[in-house]
Amino acid sequence: MYPTVAEVLALPVLRQGRPHVVAGSAGLDAPVRWAHVAEVADIAHLLRGSELVLTTGVALPDDGPSLARYVADLAGVGAAGLVIELVRHWSDKLPAALVEAAEKHGLPLVTLSRETRYVSVTEAVNGQIVDAQVAELRAAERVHETFTALTVAGAEPGVVLGEVARLTEQPVVLETLSHEVLAYDAAGTDPAELLTGWPARSRVVQVGERTGYHPGSGWLVTVVGARGHDWGRLVVVCADPPPHRHRVVAERAASALAVHRLVAKDSDGLERQAHRAVLHELLASPAPTAELLARASALAVPLTGRQLVGLAVRPRLIGSRPALSTPPVLRELAEATVLAARRAKVSALVATDDLGVRALIALSPEANADTVLHRLATDVHEARGSAPGVLAVGTTVSSPAEAGRTLLEAGQVAAAALGAGAERVLHRLSDVRLRGLLHLLSGDERVTAFAVRELGPLLQRDAASGSRLVQALRHYCEQGGNKSAAAAAAHTSRTAYYQQLARIEQVLGVRLEDPESMLSLYVALLALDLTRSSEEDSPGRGAQ
Repeated sequence: MYPTVAEVLALPVLRQGRPHVVAGSAGLDAPVRWAHVAEVADIAHLLRGSELVLTTGVALPDDGPSLARYVADLAGVGAAGLVIELVRHWSDKLPAALVEAAEKHGLPLVTLSRETRYVSVTEAVNGQIVDAQVAELRAAERVHETFTALTVAGAEPGVVLGEVARLTEQPVVLETLSHEVLAYDAAGTDPAELLTGWPARSRVVQVGERTGYHPGSGWLVTVVGARGHDWGRLVVVCADPPPHRHRVVAERAASALAVHRLVAKDSDGLERQAHRAVLHELLASPAPTAELLARASALAVPLTGRQLVGLAVRPRLIGSRPALSTPPVLRELAEATVLAARRAKVSALVATDDLGVRALIALSPEANADTVLHRLATDVHEARGSAPGVLAVGTTVSSPAEAGRTLLEAGQVAAAALGAGAERVLHRLSDVRLRGLLHLLSGDERVTAFAVRELGPLLQRDAASGSRLVQALRHYCEQGGNKSAAAAAAHTSRTAYYQQLARIEQVLGVRLEDPESMLSLYVALLALDLTRSSEEDSPGRGAQ
């Protein structure tokens, strides 16, 4: 907001006096809060700091000690500089004691070789300062209006950060107090460069106040929180000390973010959103970009040089249907998974989707993946108590490029395990066997066509007459062709059940005792279940 000493000396009104810096050139970047004409030697106690003192020197002493004390007093109160006209008292050069003292204290000392109208100088400098202050106030008012509108509209953090980047023209990052990046706007710079090594860099930046500038890192930092509960920091990355308006922008943005979190009433919403975005891109991108890897690392989950395992957690079946995946249930599942990962001391990206929780576990190369995953799964089951989930993992991979594959596998295994009825702490591809294979092929139209071809006549018969022949066939296949066990499972007398089997053979034109026929029909039943599940879950399913 204030001009520097160098900028003041560049003004035409001062250039006419032919200014020459004779000492203290290191202080030319000091801000000038006011230009003040003073013709007395004991002026220092009347100053407040950052004034540029203008004098003709007529009232200044000639002896060296007095001149040194005069300069020391000005430097002591924080004067921005001293300008002396070489016309009335000293016409050639300043006394050496005056110059030496100015250099010693780093106080810019400037001579004017021509007579200068100081009243014109003060009008120009002070007018510029006042104009800058008015402009700053107007800018602050616009900032206030902007962020008030964002707060009232319930703007998402990404929108708020975008506005900060626009107003400051600097990159901005929202992080947790544990230095994990929740959101950012690179303001046109390289995001990978901005985020690489972020947690380690952020830990050393402490400003000791709610809003402060850290010169070593070039960060303007403000704490984010409300009602006595601080949960994050907003960082504006600026190499030079920021103007006051940038502080105002950062503080107003922090307030908008704090209000958004209070209104959302979701303590982990921002963190889960950040994790979800990275997981979604890993699923969608066969070759993760440097930016994506940096974002994961900024969330304290480095992906390079690690063992990566996809994890899926789903609520268990209630009867023949999955448990209702309401937001509270999904948040509980996610929280249980996050806590289990912390207890296992592993890094993990964890996010909810419409069906449950999706996670990517990052293990050190030396870790025993089976041991860690079994412990993590056990903790999740214990945390869920009376409503445990089905946990499934994909293949362990060693490259971020394969992360999408292990995530997909985990989801497919979980979906297959839900219908398998097996009670396991953790499900793998090898556990779901045929169901797993069919889940892998569930998007293939040929599988659907096969199911319709095998079961079509039976489905039509049930639809036309209200019979339950498909269900009877399911019991027969699930009991491995044991008619008595199938009748018991169907809660039907053996005589009635045998009659149903006879009708099935008649409708389909096959012999159920033929192993290939039973196998084909059972595969068709499993494929039919997958098709129906896919149709019911299709709107908006998957990671968001």
